[in-house]
Amino acid sequence: MNKHKETLRVILAISIIVVGVTHFLVPQEYVKIVPPQLPYPLGLVYLSGFYEILGGIGLLVPPVSQAAAWGLLALFIAVYPANIYMAANLIKIEHIPNSPWVHVVRLPLQAVLIAWAWWYTKSSVGEKQASIVPQSLIPKELESE
Repeated sequence: MNKHKETLRVILAISIIVVGVTHFLVPQEYVKIVPPQLPYPLGLVYLSGFYEILGGIGLLVPPVSQAAAWGLLALFIAVYPANIYMAANLIKIEHIPNSPWVHVVRLPLQAVLIAWAWWYTKSSVGEKQASIVPQSLIPKELESE
């Protein structure tokens, strides 16, 4: 699996950026699944979308990729109550089938995302890492971080 680690990094990064952007394009779909106990649901949707975009970009910037992975891991844990709320109340979201089975399968997928982000919290020292920053622009003192 390690030989595919960087391909999977790019897939996670792009996927989470796309999901983050949708928080701004169709925020009402996400507002529906914010548990009612939480204040400012629209603000939380925008905030989580912003951090998803930031984390996805960060995964592809070697000097900050570990920190970005930790941030995404924390974010995936933080938004899990919304997934539980959605499943418990069978909340219909556009383009996602509204079936109890879909919700049952979807909940454990959050653990996969958490594990996936955790994989990138480990140092990539000595490994060639996928990057959107040209190697020549990364200061030498930050390369081994």
